Amino acid sequence: MEKQADKNAILLNRLQEREREQFLVLSICKTLAEALSKSEFHTLVNDVLKEYLAFEDFILASSNDDENDYQIFYQFSEYKTDSDEKYPLNDGFFDLCMNSADTVIFDLKSITDNKLPNYLQSNNNKNFKNGIGICLPYLKGSQNVLFLLFKSAAAFSRESNRIIRGIGTHLSITVRNIKMALDYESNVSQLKLLQKNLSQRKPEAVVSNTEGFQGIVGKSEAMQKVYELISQVAPSQSTVLIFGETGTGKELIANAIHKLSEFSKERMVKVNCASIPENLIESELFGHEKGAFTGATDVRIGKFEQAENSTIFLDEIGELPLALQGKLLRVLQEKEVERIGGRKPFKINVRVIAATNRSLEKEVAEGRFRSDLYYRLNVFPIALPALRERPEDIEVLGNFFLETHSQKIGKNVKGFSKKVLNKMNANAWPGNVRELENMVERSILFAKEEVIKEMTFPKIFTLESSIAPVDFSTKTLQEVEKEHILKVIKKCNGRISGPQGAAVLLGLPSTTLASRMQKLGIKKEHFLS
Repeated sequence: MEKQADKNAILLNRLQEREREQFLVLSICKTLAEALSKSEFHTLVNDVLKEYLAFEDFILASSNDDENDYQIFYQFSEYKTDSDEKYPLNDGFFDLCMNSADTVIFDLKSITDNKLPNYLQSNNNKNFKNGIGICLPYLKGSQNVLFLLFKSAAAFSRESNRIIRGIGTHLSITVRNIKMALDYESNVSQLKLLQKNLSQRKPEAVVSNTEGFQGIVGKSEAMQKVYELISQVAPSQSTVLIFGETGTGKELIANAIHKLSEFSKERMVKVNCASIPENLIESELFGHEKGAFTGATDVRIGKFEQAENSTIFLDEIGELPLALQGKLLRVLQEKEVERIGGRKPFKINVRVIAATNRSLEKEVAEGRFRSDLYYRLNVFPIALPALRERPEDIEVLGNFFLETHSQKIGKNVKGFSKKVLNKMNANAWPGNVRELENMVERSILFAKEEVIKEMTFPKIFTLESSIAPVDFSTKTLQEVEKEHILKVIKKCNGRISGPQGAAVLLGLPSTTLASRMQKLGIKKEHFLS
């Protein structure tokens, strides 16, 4: 009976020891899970693991799957020393442990110094005679080996071995977590440095050569001013309004602004407002949902959606129907689009560049263009000079088109006679650069020699009209508004309020109109004379 009681006591004692071990392993694993830096890991090794494992040095070696060498991730005795030294996988230490399921025992004194890697050599000099190596459980992407060094092999007990086996997986996870944290901190530091450098960097001035700028040909003073305006507005997201006579190159200006903007890597979406039928332009710009109207068999993505995080170029904006101008205004103000048949709008990030060959001030005054839309578009106006206002560019442009179209047509035409050059410089060019290009191409087709000696200039035609010539001079918004209000009041014979008053036509309360008149300096003598 006494022998059976002794056996039971021994079994009970072993169970209690195992429970204590399990509790210890769980406690260590919990602490490992919270370690996100080498300093926190070092504290755990020094305060907990050293007490239970009784080692003289604790070394974690790690290798990535795609590498043929390994590095020391952590070494207890050299904690404050950072080293990027790498060791070959097949050095007889790391690979031996990786290929063994059991604990590998090393007798350091029996190994010659020149065969010991540096991290073990330093310990050999301290008379650490024995070492063990344990391959930790594999984690996808990396393999880790734990080396423990002792002055006496007896210090490594079966209990120590069970503890290491119990925490092995968590040791590998902790190595991975700390590596990821270090990579994250490194990336954040690099990002902050990059942001600091970008904030301190002054915008580089865009310098144009004497012949042109961003694919735009011309070296005249008038065009140099245009190039300067492009350089100023391109880096921003401000709305740009380009105006000028037909054929002056408004699309080229829009392309240059886009290429110099933060959206340069994206495609610029182009819309010619004059070429789309009035009943389709809303769907073209804003898109529609399936079933929104008869014939809408599929969802259509509008041009504004297509231009997300890029630039949309609205050419011939003066041709936009009045009924659609209000919807465009909402898009510009709210930065959101709603498809036809859609239930709710959605936000967009689009830079708008508009162009016109009309005088929008005149269109506003005559009621064909909304004044609020004009104000919204006219944030940064760029006026393009007519070709007759930049005569020094005529020969430069002529030679450029001559070279371009000669190659396309396959003729060896090299220049113009002095007679033709004189005529080109004297011509009014009502069609501007586009007309000049067409004339040069036509002359190449008729040319029989290497020099163009004749160029037939068409007679300038004019249409009898009571409409005054288009005036592209820039006016302030207050001037345009004042002219418009005065014109409407005169049309109403000086009446401000009432059913036939100017306030009704302008869509304003009479008190608001009176306030605006006072602010703009409009008096009775201005419209009752």
